[in-house]
Amino acid sequence: MRLNDSPAHQNPAAAKMSVAVIQFAPGTRPSDNLAALREQVGIASERGAEVVVAPEYSMYAVSRLDERVVAVAEPLTGPFASGLGAIAAEYGLHLVAGMVEKAEPGSERIRNTLVAFDPAGTLIARYRKVHLYDAFGQRESDVVEPGAIETPATFAAGGVTFGMQTCFDLRFPEGFRRAAVAGAQVLLLPAQWIPGPAKVDQWTTLVRARAIENTVYVAAADQAAPRGAGASMIVDPAGRILAELDDRPGVLSADIDLEELAAVRSVNPSLALRRFAITERSAE
Repeated sequence: MRLNDSPAHQNPAAAKMSVAVIQFAPGTRPSDNLAALREQVGIASERGAEVVVAPEYSMYAVSRLDERVVAVAEPLTGPFASGLGAIAAEYGLHLVAGMVEKAEPGSERIRNTLVAFDPAGTLIARYRKVHLYDAFGQRESDVVEPGAIETPATFAAGGVTFGMQTCFDLRFPEGFRRAAVAGAQVLLLPAQWIPGPAKVDQWTTLVRARAIENTVYVAAADQAAPRGAGASMIVDPAGRILAELDDRPGVLSADIDLEELAAVRSVNPSLALRRFAITERSAE
């Protein structure tokens, strides 16, 4: 969902900008996590980043969700989101991160929400995770409400249109396709990709596939070890990995080049050639 009414810029002239991905290991103190984010956003800013993306659950992270995460949930106007806006304003860039959002009054669950702030510190977009991680022995839906099927969450920055998806959404290509059809040229993917056998191979394969099939850049920000598998990366529209990390904390960056995107799409016009529409089923 886009929170402002301005249309996404679809056809800028030769836009080129730097995007950075933050990989860190958030814990259970939101204020400490904000401090860690601020430090790494500062590094990204020094490298010239105009858009910075941080992991899923940047606000509060545990190995298995339970009542603790419900207890710390905040509204989009709460201290953590406000702190993210202040960081974006301090460094004059766009900042996207995952937070634990308080659900409607009376709910015993939370929302797994991505928030995007502009260089003025204003919340301009938010996305609530649609596909919940009820797999590999986990039950995210016990604690998290699935997001509603809404207009794809996009925002414009520096003449480039960005879309957002979260972690387990990566295994469902429809959300990425909807965002690409809505105009996204870069897909931002905050994640807490739980480690396990073959999980990094699956992550890498799926991130590259989403880039290739939609001819978009993908900037994927995972949590560092031990609660995340790491392997954060930025992939170009042809599926080439432009930058990647191991499982340790770090900051990576790469250029988004719309001339390169246009060149890839001229050779591989798969979006224009698609013949199937997406049929949506409401989350229960």
